[in-house]
Amino acid sequence: MVKLNRIYTRTGDDGTTGLATGARVRKDDPAVEAYGTVDETSAALGLAVLATSGAGETGAELRPLLQRIQNDLFDLGADLATPISPGEQPGKALRTVASQTGSLEREIDRFNERLSPLTSFVLPGGSSLGAALHLARTVCRRAERLAVTLSSDRPGAINQEAIRYLNRLSDLLFVLARVANDNGRSDVLWVPGANR
Repeated sequence: MVKLNRIYTRTGDDGTTGLATGARVRKDDPAVEAYGTVDETSAALGLAVLATSGAGETGAELRPLLQRIQNDLFDLGADLATPISPGEQPGKALRTVASQTGSLEREIDRFNERLSPLTSFVLPGGSSLGAALHLARTVCRRAERLAVTLSSDRPGAINQEAIRYLNRLSDLLFVLARVANDNGRSDVLWVPGANR
């Protein structure tokens, strides 16, 4: 159980922060960049959760899913903040697991069934909830890119399932943005060269 008695400790005033292992690293360390952007993804999802309040039945349907994903993202951030140690025993550290990624895939399939095929790229927008989900999607893509960089920087120290989870999550958020846009009927489609 996490217990926070003090919000500031002054230990980061020198530009360093602690990983879950206790190791101190610079605040611009690739691990901090990756799990910090996962936190940004969760914050963007918080705005989407807020936007579900004005989105009727669709919002009520998506709210619990988005809140579950926020919890998964906290797990994933802890995963990225805890480098895999040589000989690590399964279950010793909180890791993103394949069943979490599989759950996202099932949601993608379920929600995508109600959407018509796309004839163009979609511009972020349509509805408040759709726009919030598109924002979360783009932040998630950045988190994924940073996790890939971290994995390349530290081979074997990063859980590859975390990267797969972020990849699927951005796909799910794209699908959910279309669902929020009246199942795609309110999508804003890209018109190549429209303003030339």
